[in-house]
This record gives sequence, C-alpha cells and structure tokens, in this order.
Amino acid sequence: MFDGRFRSGVDVAVKPLGQALRRTGLSPDHLTALGLLLAVPTAWAIATGRLGLGLGLLIGSALPDLLDGALAKASGRTTVRGAFFDSVSDRVTDALVLGGIAWYLQDHHHGHAFMLPFAVLGVSLLISYERAKAESLKFDAKGGLMERAERIVVLCAGLAFSFLLVPLLWVMLALTAVTAVQRFVKVWRQASVDVPPPPPRVTRASSGARHPGEAAMAMRWRAWREANGWTPREGRYAQGSARSGANQRWAERRQARAAARAADGVPRRRRSGSRRP
Repeated sequence: MFDGRFRSGVDVAVKPLGQALRRTGLSPDHLTALGLLLAVPTAWAIATGRLGLGLGLLIGSALPDLLDGALAKASGRTTVRGAFFDSVSDRVTDALVLGGIAWYLQDHHHGHAFMLPFAVLGVSLLISYERAKAESLKFDAKGGLMERAERIVVLCAGLAFSFLLVPLLWVMLALTAVTAVQRFVKVWRQASVDVPPPPPRVTRASSGARHPGEAAMAMRWRAWREANGWTPREGRYAQGSARSGANQRWAERRQARAAARAADGVPRRRRSGSRRP
C-alpha cells in the first residue's frame, strides 16, 4: 500500500532530506550499504532476546533504505546498478532479521513457532520474484496489502510488544500470501490481453544494405563479368553466360572457316569416329 497509494506523499516528505544528504557528498550506494550492515547487529540483538535494542537497530536499518532513493533523485544518480544493489540488500536484510526472530522464538517459545519467520520469508521472496519477473516482461506488479514497508512496520510492532509477536507473524504470513495472489492475478490479467506481434527484425541481408567494402568488391566483380561476356538476367547474372558467349564466338569462327574452305573448293573434313561412308 505504501508503494502504491502513499508513494507520492512519502517522496514529498523525504525530498528535503535527500537534498540535505546530497550536500554531504554521500552516494545512494553508501546508504544502501549502511542499511545492510546494520541488519547484522539487528539480527544478533533479536536472536539474543534484546528486543528493545533490536527494535532500535531495525528502525535504523530501515531509514537508509528509505532515504537512498530520495538521495538518488536529488543527486541525479538513479542508475540500474543502484536499483539492483538496493533490491538485493533488501532481500538479505529480510533474511537476517527474520532469521534472528526465528532464533529468538526457538529459545523462548515451545512448539513450531520458530517456523513462522521462515514461512514469511518464503512468501516474501515469492512476491519479490513476481514483481521482478513481471517487470522483465514489461508488466506492472506493484501493490498489495503486505509489501516490505508494511512488513517492517508489523515487525517493529511485534518487537515493541513481544507478547504479540507470534500473532502478528501469523497475520503477516496471511497478508503476505494474499499479496502474492494479488500480484499473480494482476500480471495474469495484463498478460491475457492480446498484444500485437513485434515488427519483423530487419537484418543486413533482408534490407540489402552492404558494407562499403562489399559494395566496392561487387562493382569490380560486375565490371569483370561484363567485360568477359556475362549477361545479366532478372537482376542477376545468368549462370554460365561467359561460357555461352565464348561458345558463340567459337561457333562464328568455325562457320567463317567452313565458308572459306567452301569458297576454295576444299572438301569438308570428317570428324574422327564418324560413321558416314
């Protein structure tokens, strides 16, 4: 919901902070790396039962992730590499924090409650994959009831009130699964619309374009063939036309010699192997 309905309001609120951070000389990657580094002590504090400290560190690791986008827009450093780094860092941070919560539940709760964070992590990775795959296919898969910002808020509430941690994890799991279904349906509807096929790819062979060196060689080859008696036919040179021209010239010379012999009274010579008497 934050990424869809409240994104414009959040961007307006953090824009002055991005302008202020730009003057410090920091880059968006620095903030992303800071949030990733803070996830390690956050997971350690939660796993060892220091939930108050873990809550503070979790908020501290979430703030750089909120501000790196504002800094990128303010400094004009919005790059594909930065977006990739930010997305991977978010997945690693989620895995560390939920792993710390699973460790805490293993020590302080009986039964299989420690499996809840792993289930939440698995479904969270599914909705992240759905968005990444949809965007690679030129579809939109944003939105849903439980995106990453909402999950951070619920985790903060669970750490602040530890007796609500397990029920809130159940709620998070259910809403995250609903979000996965919402994104799947959204992309399915977009993919069901008939899309016109892409235009045919124009290659050098189909367009007839040639390299300058090839064009010069073709002109030389054409001149040589014309000089040796080749004749063009339907835009191409007839196969064997040079040989046909040579045969025609040889036949003309033969007829001329036969006419000269006839004028001198010389009898016509027989070909070797002739059966005539």
